[in-house]
Amino acid sequence: MNCRPHVLAPIVHPPRCCVQHHFQATIVPHIHPSHTTHVNHHLFQHQHYFPHTESVVNEVSNQQVFFPGPAPFPPGPAPFPWGY
Repeated sequence: MNCRPHVLAPIVHPPRCCVQHHFQATIVPHIHPSHTTHVNHHLFQHQHYFPHTESVVNEVSNQQVFFPGPAPFPPGPAPFPWGY
């Protein structure tokens, strides 16, 4: 006879902030032999959920450069007659 499991209220952990780094991988095989022994136990199942968000940062820079001396275009009417 199977009974429905008891479900406790979730435990919410604080979000973990992540930074992505990109590397080249080298594979080193590790062999882990195993043996199974069946033992019946009462299980408390702690269910961990990992909702994930991402963000993007756009950085913008400006430079104001002032050059002494005459302008690089010949004197005369404004180069942009529409007023800009």
